[in-house]
Amino acid sequence: MWRDPVAVKARIGVLPEGLRLFERLSGRELLGYSGRLRGLSGAEADERAAQLLDVLDLAGAQHKLVVDYSTGMRKKIGLAAALLHNPEVVFLDEPFEGVDPVSAQTIRGVLERYTASGATVVFSSHVMELVESLCDWVAVMAAGRIRATGTLAEVRGEHPTLQAAFLELVGARGRDSASRLDWLGGGATR
Repeated sequence: MWRDPVAVKARIGVLPEGLRLFERLSGRELLGYSGRLRGLSGAEADERAAQLLDVLDLAGAQHKLVVDYSTGMRKKIGLAAALLHNPEVVFLDEPFEGVDPVSAQTIRGVLERYTASGATVVFSSHVMELVESLCDWVAVMAAGRIRATGTLAEVRGEHPTLQAAFLELVGARGRDSASRLDWLGGGATR
């Protein structure tokens, strides 16, 4: 990475949480710019951008400024920018957060198509059900340390769900702080 960062950047795509985009560009302009930054010709960047905008249901908003996009639209345009140059690996941080169910299903389909081609998706999520439904390899991190890695079955172990395994791995099992809120929902006001 440090010896040749340009070569590495050509092989990866990134969709970080708290995505910062060029908000005064339209979605179409943003993708064209991103493609050219990644070494694509103008025609190839435009063709891929058109396909991604269509598949991600952003074609109708392609000329709208990114500053006017909803959270879900920003996630989708960020994903399009991360995939535009067809990287070998894409890193996604909470890619489904703030995304409506229809868009989430579309994103899921795009990622499944991408991984079926032999590419790799590394994504982080706090939603264990989502991790269980999408991933075949898992790493559980807590306090900056990896607590477990392996296939879903290996990390889940004897637990019925990945959520249960996660809670034990991060030391949250048995905590019931909410029980102290015995006044909550009781209908009485004070």
